Amino acid sequence: MAKLVFIRHGQSAWNLSNQFTGWVDVDLSPEGVEQAKNAGRLLKEAGIEFDKAYTSVLTRAIKTLHYALEECGQLWIPEEKTWRLNERHYGALQGLNKAETAEKYGEEQVHIWRRSYDTLPPLLDANDEGSAAQDRRYAHLDPRAIPGGENLKVTLERVIPFWEDKIAPDLIDGKNVIIAAHGNSLRALTKYLENISDDDIMNLEMATGEPVVYDLDEKLQVQNKQKLN
Repeated sequence: MAKLVFIRHGQSAWNLSNQFTGWVDVDLSPEGVEQAKNAGRLLKEAGIEFDKAYTSVLTRAIKTLHYALEECGQLWIPEEKTWRLNERHYGALQGLNKAETAEKYGEEQVHIWRRSYDTLPPLLDANDEGSAAQDRRYAHLDPRAIPGGENLKVTLERVIPFWEDKIAPDLIDGKNVIIAAHGNSLRALTKYLENISDDDIMNLEMATGEPVVYDLDEKLQVQNKQKLN
């Protein structure tokens, strides 16, 4: 039976300052580093040995993976980075303070932008200096694939092809896989794995730096779910 582990990255500098982050590449805060290391210690205590690691192309997730793997003595395992595991793109909200945005647009509207399954945030123009279209790490992509903003539905649609092409085959082969990613890319995968409804997924929280372990059968059906904390 294969094991699949999710870790949401530790607290980032913009989590700390209460800003919308999305695809902006910010680093972990000192607390986020400790959360990532603690996740690794929990994995070591659980005795889980990994065969493959996946993460996004954003620093906070990459470092979370590395700190966690170093703590459990598995920094050497094969690793693959992909933009498909990035956080959801918050469009023109990226960089804005969440509390100030709520004061301007209303708490209900901001909650919809943050948690609705299929409502898009205000979109960011591709010519904006903050657009991912200006970032070299996405230069290999068709410009049409680079979003100006995403909801959870769109995030799920970009995550699932990578799941089907890379992650699922590893699990079917019996490999243990760890994924260090973001609140919404992991929420999307959780929705898919656990068949959570569009309405119920709005209430799902992914705790920072706390490993979630799935035992999956050969058909990738969840046999057991455990939180290590």
